[in-house]
Amino acid sequence: MSNSTDQFLSLIRPDIQAMNAYKVADATGMVKLDAMENPYGWPEQMKSEWLDLMANVDINRYPDPSASELVKKLRATSDIADKAGVVLGNGSDELIQLILMSLKPGSSVLVPDPTFVMYKQISTSLGLVCEGVPLHKDFSLNLPEMLKAIKDLNPAVIFLAYPNNPTANLFDEADIMQIIEASGGLVVIDEAYQPFAGKTFLQKLSVNHPQLLVMRTVSKLGLAGLRLGYLVGDKTILEQFEKVRLPYNINVFTQITAAFAFDHIDELDKQAELICQQREFLNDELSKLAGLLVYPSNANFILFSLLNETAEHVFNELKKRAILIKLMGSARGLPEQCLRVTVGTKEQNVQFISALKAII
Repeated sequence: MSNSTDQFLSLIRPDIQAMNAYKVADATGMVKLDAMENPYGWPEQMKSEWLDLMANVDINRYPDPSASELVKKLRATSDIADKAGVVLGNGSDELIQLILMSLKPGSSVLVPDPTFVMYKQISTSLGLVCEGVPLHKDFSLNLPEMLKAIKDLNPAVIFLAYPNNPTANLFDEADIMQIIEASGGLVVIDEAYQPFAGKTFLQKLSVNHPQLLVMRTVSKLGLAGLRLGYLVGDKTILEQFEKVRLPYNINVFTQITAAFAFDHIDELDKQAELICQQREFLNDELSKLAGLLVYPSNANFILFSLLNETAEHVFNELKKRAILIKLMGSARGLPEQCLRVTVGTKEQNVQFISALKAII
C-alpha cells in the first residue's frame, strides 16, 4: 500500500491546516526589544545562591505535582487569600488552554479586538469560536458593543488583558465591572503586565463574583525562561481545571527557582520600577520625533505608528543596525503602520532612539 503526505494531512482538521503557527523571530546578535522581557539580570550574590540550590536538585525524581512550596510563596508574595484557589500553568498560555479545554463543545469565547493573539489561537485549535469586539480608536473598550455581544453570544469565557497587549493601555475599571456583572460565563482578567501597571483585580475576587478569575505570569518580572503562570479564583471552579491539567506540568527547576525569586521579590520590584522609569524616558524621546504617533502605556512596552514611513521599512532598517522590535503587520484594529518596542535598559533605549532618528 503506497502512502502519501496528503493522505496523512487529511487526518488533520481543515481549520488547523488553515492556521498560521505562532512565529518567534530569531534574535541572535540583536538588541532584543521585541518580546516584552525584563532586560535586567540578577545580582551576582543572588545568582550564586540560586546556583547552589540548583546543584542540589534531585533531577532523577518527579517534581511535586501540586508545587505546594511554590504556591505557599506565591500566596504570601501576591497576598492571595487562603479561600481562593490557585492553578499553576506552564506559562499563562497553558492556563488559557486549560480553561478552554474545559468548556462544553460549541461554547463561544469573547475578546476585545485587538488583544493577545493566543486567546483566539488556542480557541481555534480547540474548535471553539472566538469573537472579537473592536476597541474604540483610543483603544478603550466599546462597552455598548461588548454588552451587546454578551447578550447575543452568551460567551462561556471573556478574556480581558489588563493592561492590554498590544495596545499597552488599562481598560476602564468601571467598564470591566459592568462586563463582569453582565456575564453569564467566566471573565478572565489577564494581568501579565501588572508589575508595571500598579492596578489589579485580585482583591475584587469574592463570592459575589465567582465568575471572575485573575491570571498572571512571572515572565515580565524577569523570569520568562521559567514559563510559569498562575490562575486565581473560586476554588470550586478552579478544581475543574485541575482535572485537565497534566501531571508534573511545573518542572522542579521552575518550582525551586520561582520560590527562590519570590524570596527576593524586592529585587524584582526594583527592576520593575527601573523599567517604568525607562518607559517614561522612551515615551518622552519617541514623542519628540516628528512623524510618530505614540500611544500611552501602562505596560513594559510602547506601541507607536508611523505617519510618513512604512513600518516594514523602519523595522528592517533597525534590524540592519542589530535592533529587533515588533512589526505589528496588518493586525486588525491597529493603525496600518504600527510598531511595538519593549522597554530595555537605558543603554538599549538610547541605542534604539538614536537608530530610529537616523532612519526617519
